Amino acid sequence: MATRIAMVAGEASGDLLASHLIRAIRQKIPDAEFYGIGGPKMQAEGFDALWPCERLAVHGYVDALKRYRELSGIRKALLRRVRQERPDAFIGVDAPDFNLWLEGRIRSSGIPAIHFVSPSIWAWRGGRIKGIARSVSHMLCLFPFEPALYEKAGIPVSYVGHPLADVFPLAPDRAAARELLNLPADCRIVALLPGSRQSEVRNLAATYIETARLLAERHPDIGFVVPLATRETRALFEQALHAADADELPIRLLFGHAVEAMTAADVVLVASGTASLEAALLKRPMVISYRIGKWQYRLMKRMAYLPWVGLPNILCNDSVVPELLQDDATPQALADALDRWLNDAGACAELALRFEALHRELRQDTAGRAAAAILPYLNRSPEWKPSRQSA
Repeated sequence: MATRIAMVAGEASGDLLASHLIRAIRQKIPDAEFYGIGGPKMQAEGFDALWPCERLAVHGYVDALKRYRELSGIRKALLRRVRQERPDAFIGVDAPDFNLWLEGRIRSSGIPAIHFVSPSIWAWRGGRIKGIARSVSHMLCLFPFEPALYEKAGIPVSYVGHPLADVFPLAPDRAAARELLNLPADCRIVALLPGSRQSEVRNLAATYIETARLLAERHPDIGFVVPLATRETRALFEQALHAADADELPIRLLFGHAVEAMTAADVVLVASGTASLEAALLKRPMVISYRIGKWQYRLMKRMAYLPWVGLPNILCNDSVVPELLQDDATPQALADALDRWLNDAGACAELALRFEALHRELRQDTAGRAAAAILPYLNRSPEWKPSRQSA
C-alpha cells in the first residue's frame, strides 16, 4: 500500500513550497500519494486537489469574516476525510489560521501533523506558541533564529532554510536583467514596489510617484520601473499617475518581472514583505516603507516585539536598511533615503557583503531538508521508526 500524505497549501507561495516538497519526498518514496488543498504547481507534481488553494485566499479581516462559513465548511470536510482515510501524515504549508486548527485535531486522532513555515511568533502574538505546541508534531522553520523559540517550548523543530535562497544566484547579473527589460546600461534605475495587494498600492502609489518626482528633479538621468502583480494593481497605479499629472516622469510599468526589476535597479523602494527579502538576496540597497490603517498600525505596533518590520533588518539583527513607516513615509524622507544609497557606492558594497553572508546562511536546500525531517513520521518510509513525537 502506497504512502499517503494529506496536505493543505494556501496562496501561490504555499503552492510553490509544497510542490518542491512533494518532489523531494518522492525522491525517497517514489510511490507516495498526496491529496488535499493545493494549487497548479502541486497538481503538476501529481497532487490530487480536492479543493483549489485559491478557495483559501482572503483579503483582510472583512473578507475573512464574510467567508468564515465557507472556509469552516471546507476545513471540517477535509478533517472528516483525513480521519476516515488515516493518511501516514498531514502537512500544513503556511496558512496558519487555517492549518493549525486542522493540525491540532488531526494530531489528536493519532496522525502526525507537520507545519511547514513558522508563523511570525517572533514578531507579534507570541502567545500562539502554546496552541502550536498542542497542534503540531513537528515545525519546519525558514529562518535560523526560529528553532530556539520552539525548542524552549518543547516542540520538535527543524531549520530548513529559505527556498528563495536556493533559487536566487549568489551573484545576480544586473546587465542581463537590464538587457531583458530593455533598460539603458548607463542610467540610474530605481525599482518601485508598492506591494502585491490592491490595498497596498492604494496606500503607497501616490507617495511613490511623488518620491520619483523629487528624485527625477535631482537626477536627470534617472529612470523608474514599477512591477505590478495583477491587472487590478496596475490599473490602480495608472490612476494614481493620472491623478498626479505625472506623465512626464520616466516611469515604466511592468506586468510582473519584480525580480528582474530589482536585479536591474541601483536601489529599491519596497513595501515591507517578502519582496524586501528578495531584494536582500539580490544584494540590492533598499528603503522599506509601509502604510496601513491607523487603528491597525497602532494595534500591531502595540503587539510587536521587534524594533523592525523588514525581514532584512530582522534577519541581520541590525538596522542595515532604512524603514520609513506610516506618517514617516513622506516623499521627501523616502527620496532622501534613496539618495543616500545612490550617492554612496561604498555603503552599497558593504551592504552587498552582508546580504551575501545572509544568503549563504539561508541557502540550505529547503525542500531536501524538509523532506528529511518529515520522513521519520511516515510509517512506510524505510527511515521511519516509532517515537513519542510521531504518535
